[in-house]
Amino acid sequence: MTSIESKITAAVIAGLKTLYGQDVPEKMVQLQETRAEFEGNLTLVVFPFLKLSRKKPEDTAQEIGQYLVDNVSDVVSRFSVVKGFLNLVIAPALWIKMLESINAEEKFGFVPVTEESPLVMIEYSSPNTNKPLHLGHVRNNLLGWALANVMEANGNKVVKTNIVNDRGIHICKSMLAWLKYGNGETPESTGKKGDHLIGDYYVSFDKHYREQVKELTAAFVAQGMDAEAAAEKAKQEAPLIVEAHEMLVKWEHNDPEVRALWRKMNEWVYAGFDETYKALGVSFDKIYYESDTYLEGKEKVEEGLQKGFFYRREDNSVWADLTKEGLDEKLLLRSDGTSVYMTQDIGTAKLRFQDYPIDKMIYVVGNEQNYHFQVLSILLDKLGFKWGKDLVHFSYGMVELPNGKMKSREGTVVDADDLIATMIADAREMSADKMKKLEGLTEEEASEIARIVGMGALKYFILKVDARKNMLFNPEESIDFNGNTGPFIQYTYARIRSILRKAAAEGIEVPATLPVETELNDKEISLIQHLNGFTAAVRQAGTDYNPSCIANYCYELVKEYNQFYHDFSVLKEEDAHKKVIRLALSEAVSKVIRNGLGLLGIEVPERM
Repeated sequence: MTSIESKITAAVIAGLKTLYGQDVPEKMVQLQETRAEFEGNLTLVVFPFLKLSRKKPEDTAQEIGQYLVDNVSDVVSRFSVVKGFLNLVIAPALWIKMLESINAEEKFGFVPVTEESPLVMIEYSSPNTNKPLHLGHVRNNLLGWALANVMEANGNKVVKTNIVNDRGIHICKSMLAWLKYGNGETPESTGKKGDHLIGDYYVSFDKHYREQVKELTAAFVAQGMDAEAAAEKAKQEAPLIVEAHEMLVKWEHNDPEVRALWRKMNEWVYAGFDETYKALGVSFDKIYYESDTYLEGKEKVEEGLQKGFFYRREDNSVWADLTKEGLDEKLLLRSDGTSVYMTQDIGTAKLRFQDYPIDKMIYVVGNEQNYHFQVLSILLDKLGFKWGKDLVHFSYGMVELPNGKMKSREGTVVDADDLIATMIADAREMSADKMKKLEGLTEEEASEIARIVGMGALKYFILKVDARKNMLFNPEESIDFNGNTGPFIQYTYARIRSILRKAAAEGIEVPATLPVETELNDKEISLIQHLNGFTAAVRQAGTDYNPSCIANYCYELVKEYNQFYHDFSVLKEEDAHKKVIRLALSEAVSKVIRNGLGLLGIEVPERM
């Protein structure tokens, strides 16, 4: 609750006691922004107090309003009554004091983290080491990073983690294809990023595998087999898939040659991932690997089996019966003893719980895994993890494209590195006319601005959408300098910084104490009120796990400032006090934009 709202709330509670002789809890005092068509800044909903006053809504509102003007005129200067709503006009000096306090706090709107703050762990990214990151991973990483920033801004300690899926048949497919068709290629010899090189062999495996399946299917059909049965048999018996399974068995049994190749190829991939993560501006405090966690998971499943939480079937497979919880039965270990994804997630949870005193665990994973996390929550709770029952699945929708879904095996993904390079190049091209206005700009500086704008466009376009929704990514629309885009907000920030630099050059600085007697116009008051709403936006984003609250807040703030800037001069204002107030307003807006976009992982250029 802001200082103005808290003062009014306290005054209303005191007024109700004086007027009607009764105490009311703070939550009964409902304040909201006054609707645009009425005079006022904040509106008090009077209906909850009618049982106390035993009077009509209009009469009750009139009495409360008069009490506030008589007793806290330094807060409420006047009021009007519209049916059961009391519209309050806040004293002008209070707005200026609020602006002062906003400018005084570098991290205005944030809750400081202390030793006693709860620890929140957030898992995001979760790549496979058989292919480079793609557009879907971009959304995942940007959401995870933004959510981590939002949770920290709400006073939580945050640990950012990644689980790398570095084992399994899909990894063996890339390894086998490299052995068969690679001729010893390396990232150094080809000039390719390691993750791209390995991804090429994943696609290559699929291509050769399809050819084998096609030939075998034709041969089985020629032998008189049904076409559908022939195709299924061919998929199981194609030499490539048989060899891949044999390689997986060798890996499971620690075959030295297979393990050495696996380590070498994974290192290539990790080096490639690190480049992409750096370009995206994301990082992790701790990385876990499925090759380490799956054995831990098997141990926990065996422990659950001994305690009667799970049961073993005749074929030796292990299952959890969740029918009492309204779900079905869930496989935890296959009949040959190998683990499934659920087993790995249990093992990862065990290691994380050992490593950190976790109070809340958040998994940033697409909505196709909703059921998986519903089951995982129940299983972790059964196995004694205190945060298991309350784990949060930050479920997000897929990024859709005009040409349909992405398929890694067929090599039709929108590659993250290509996307980043394209966005930066488009930003350079789109801003070329604006760059000409920047005298003395070096090539290096122009490239850096293009990077900031291009990445800002990509990040903002993805993060402004409610994470739960599917979205259509449109690069051209995202890079536009008008409308609800990152570049539009960044450009406004750069414009404000230019104003402040010119003021400084003229020897005008914004003082810590502002002239409270200055008369404010409606747009200035509205802008201060909107600035003050940043705190609520940060709280809502944390409560709802929704970074889009911040994106949309920043857009509305920028629109409000641009309207103000269009209607009123800042540097050319002749009244010295008004000029200082408007510079203070501009400084506060630039800071809140910088901090708001910073939560989304978006940088802001000082010049544009």
